[in-house]
Amino acid sequence: MKKRVYLTYPKEQVKEPLLYQVGQLFKVVTNIRQASVSDKIGLVALELDGEEAEIEKALQYFVEKGVKVEPIELDIIE
Repeated sequence: MKKRVYLTYPKEQVKEPLLYQVGQLFKVVTNIRQASVSDKIGLVALELDGEEAEIEKALQYFVEKGVKVEPIELDIIE
């Protein structure tokens, strides 16, 4: 299963390697489709590939770390 989401990192989390950590902690493959990062905010369009339960755990991990997670409507980033 693949799922695409927008991640919005707060200033406090911009420098944390959260994408790397998700790839290590959960059985998902992360694919950055688009990103814009500054010292104050990080915006990432991310594709996650894996079993649905693992993807949901990974998304919950982002939320617990203070990252806003929003689904990409219709998964239209190509």
